[in-house]
Amino acid sequence: MMGRVRNTFSVLNKVWALAILTPLVMAAAQQRSNDPNVWVDPFLGVDGGGNTVPGASVPFGFVSISPDTSKANSSGYDSEGLILGFSHTHVSGTGGGSKYGNFRVTPTIGEVTVNNLAFRKNHERASPGWYSVDVGLSDEAAVHAELTATRRSAMERYTFPRGATGNLILDVTSAIPLGGDPNAQRVTNADVIIVDDHSISGSASFIGGWNPSPYTMYFFAVFDQPIQKSGTWRATLGVSQISAQKSVRGTDLQLDQQNRLGMFATFDTANTPVIEMKLAVSMLSVEQARRNLSEEMPGWEFDTVVSNAAGLWRQALNRMRVEGGTEAQRRIFYSSLYRAHQMPHDLTGENVWWSSSEPHYEDFYTLWDTFRTLHPLFTLIEPERQRDMVRSLIDTYEHTGWMPDARVAGSNGLVQGGSNGDVVIADALVKGLTGINYEQAYRAALKDADLQSPNPLNEGRELRDYLSLGYMSLSQTRSASRTMEYSYDDFAVGEIAERLGHHADAQRLLKRSANWKNLWNSKTRCIQPRYADGKWLENFDCNREYPDQTTAYWDAPYYEGRGVQYSTFVPQDIPGLIEKLGGDEDFVKWLDVLFDEKLYTQGNEQDLLAAYLYIYAHRHDRVCERVRKILGAEYSDSRNGLPGNDDAGTMSSWYVWSSIGLYPNAGQPYYYLGSPLFTKTSIEVQGGKQFVIIADGNSSENIYVQSAELNGQKLNRSWLLHEEIIAGGKLVLHMGARPSNWARDGDLPPSMTNEGQNGER
Repeated sequence: MMGRVRNTFSVLNKVWALAILTPLVMAAAQQRSNDPNVWVDPFLGVDGGGNTVPGASVPFGFVSISPDTSKANSSGYDSEGLILGFSHTHVSGTGGGSKYGNFRVTPTIGEVTVNNLAFRKNHERASPGWYSVDVGLSDEAAVHAELTATRRSAMERYTFPRGATGNLILDVTSAIPLGGDPNAQRVTNADVIIVDDHSISGSASFIGGWNPSPYTMYFFAVFDQPIQKSGTWRATLGVSQISAQKSVRGTDLQLDQQNRLGMFATFDTANTPVIEMKLAVSMLSVEQARRNLSEEMPGWEFDTVVSNAAGLWRQALNRMRVEGGTEAQRRIFYSSLYRAHQMPHDLTGENVWWSSSEPHYEDFYTLWDTFRTLHPLFTLIEPERQRDMVRSLIDTYEHTGWMPDARVAGSNGLVQGGSNGDVVIADALVKGLTGINYEQAYRAALKDADLQSPNPLNEGRELRDYLSLGYMSLSQTRSASRTMEYSYDDFAVGEIAERLGHHADAQRLLKRSANWKNLWNSKTRCIQPRYADGKWLENFDCNREYPDQTTAYWDAPYYEGRGVQYSTFVPQDIPGLIEKLGGDEDFVKWLDVLFDEKLYTQGNEQDLLAAYLYIYAHRHDRVCERVRKILGAEYSDSRNGLPGNDDAGTMSSWYVWSSIGLYPNAGQPYYYLGSPLFTKTSIEVQGGKQFVIIADGNSSENIYVQSAELNGQKLNRSWLLHEEIIAGGKLVLHMGARPSNWARDGDLPPSMTNEGQNGER
């Protein structure tokens, strides 16, 4: 009996304990689900051409401390590569040439060597604002590295194997290598000084990379433990010279990856195995780098810096909160929103190129990509940031003469298509962003529209054919794609002019925005290149991809695409395109061919709007089908989970928009409705208001909207105005498994042809 009684009490104790613990466990799980950071995987998209950065940063921070690997892309990282060390600056998700990768630190044990610094990695982990890995020749000889960051500074914590001699090797001349790139970055000047037993400083100047113009960067670094032994080194063609000298300088170095210089520091890791290091960068001077470090990291509380970085990410990511969907979809969503906040980099206070009190952002890499999805996302959820970015673009115009279409490390270029800063300004103006001098912005945009650029490869437009013929002829590179983009840029500048009361300019530019029609061939039913005499390009196929074996990459008539893809890029006048194709039914069939014959490419930008264009033919059901398929087929929660380059957050932003059931027509004040993945999305808009999207009955089968209400009132159109969203409120979409007649007879979004432009006329 006593044993049975004891067993009974034991069971009751377990039940009581479970009753007490269950709410605590549930509360912990609820807290986890409410923290967006736990859903972010910084490794999502690092491989497979996504080119994202897995290391530590804060939103829009210039310092992005991350591992560089022996097998690298433009981010410096590939999962299959060995770790070379941890450099402090990176671009994320970009194609083309590399940039940055400055001031690489490599932890080693034993004798100091600066050659063949390539180590295996294990136990790699990351979360917003923090990165960790074990790096070494073996598990027993591995150094545990942890990294975190502020806007211009990084803190590193290295735990060495107990009893081992620990070193930190700094390569002042490091840059992201891209094998076989004839324009790869190289150093022209560099220096490093061991200031005392706790601190070092230096600088390096570079040319080459994606934008080959030169830049110089400075650093100041400190250690939390005294250096036991230190010196400087040079390595030339694999032969190293290690010296006890406290400084080394190289001028006119003409260096490559085999010709480098830097310093080393050895610590008493036998007694103190944990060594911490702080390093700040500056574009201005070593003294400014020292000030940046003092302002941003005054102490040595590594975990506090991690917590502060995580808090900044949590604040940014909480502006969009989703519920429902699968765990994988939530991981992709928050990881996408995270990547969207990597660039451009906030270099306010670091403008070495001219004197100005305006905000300064660098690495608009490039607006040809980001104007479509990324900047409209900032306009909605980061309006203050977007205001400052627009002001920075305008300030760049004031001091360089042109508003950039792309900019990195202090120089404008390359222009891939049109002058897309015009669209970014139009997007801000029509959506009511304040704090911007729009008359000044208008001067910059009007210059793009009307003045021939002396260097259209890097800024402005090539206008000679465009203004005289109404299109760019085949005598110009990228003639067809630039005609399409110039037409929309004209529309954007015309919008700005109309809103500011410059009506004559507005009328002229809006008329010119119909220039795309001059390349429309009714026989081939797509945009077709033409010669200056008006003749069409021979042996033409709308579905042929350019460039191909017959045309050089930059000289093709279409930039990275096909005629049928660029034919969808008429954001100002889709009804005009439908008219050219013969009506709604023919337009739907035409779009179906684009998708069904796999001519649409999610991995590039020119047709990103295409899935939403069915709305203009009253076929929202097709939007639901196409968008859901792209979301499921082109994205995954894996290291190769992106459809190609993230393009500085463009592809990630497409996922963010489409997964919540909204999509912007950049430069215009409305959003298309799609098919949300989530049952509930809460968007924090201006003034702390909330706009909530409810997808009632949503599932992987129930993808079609059956009916909708906006703030309790029946909604029979498949688009919303920006002002309806930022006012706060609730959109309810009732979802079902079959196509419905919802919005079949509803109003179309505004456009030039249907006289609804801006929802006002």
